[in-house]
Amino acid sequence: MSIYQLKPRFQALLRPTVGRLAAAGVTANQVTVAACAISVALGAWLYAALPGPWAFALVPAWMLLRMAFNAIDGMLAREHGQQSRLGAFLNELTDVLSDAALYAPFALLVPLGGFWVGAFIVAAGLSEFAGALGPSVGASRRYDGPLGKSDRAFVIGALGMYVALDGPLPAASAWLMPLLTALVAWTTVNRVRRALAEAAPTATPPNLP
Repeated sequence: MSIYQLKPRFQALLRPTVGRLAAAGVTANQVTVAACAISVALGAWLYAALPGPWAFALVPAWMLLRMAFNAIDGMLAREHGQQSRLGAFLNELTDVLSDAALYAPFALLVPLGGFWVGAFIVAAGLSEFAGALGPSVGASRRYDGPLGKSDRAFVIGALGMYVALDGPLPAASAWLMPLLTALVAWTTVNRVRRALAEAAPTATPPNLP
């Protein structure tokens, strides 16, 4: 079960707004790039400016808005004839860049630390690439959990809100990032296995002598 499975309901709520944006000439690629730019700017500001624990409340607020941006760009592409090869690249690459930028400031928090936050960022990127590679073996783009993009957004958003409201993290939270990294690694394995299973019935049989 993944939060991603709630996406159709979320899209239904956004559909009227998407129609108005399309009528106004807004493109899917513009929405994709805007979401990435805001994510990178927020992450860089939190990391470099050290504004204080209160600022981490901006992470869950933006994560929610970013989910809307991501749904909107996909709906503009699919439902308003804006699909493009460039858009396919932007959709995958900007998501990985945005996630990395938004996760990076948590490396400054004790006891999370830079190593495991960095490992989490790398694992998250690999899981998205594993999902994106599904079509290359004849499967669909895989969104399997247990810790896909939407699930990670929920967890990191909740962590940001905790930091904003309660300040220092307890010592036991040192295990949080290793646990999340392990769950993302499991996600990657699930995506590879299920992509291979999906593609297997249509795979070309080997040439027999």
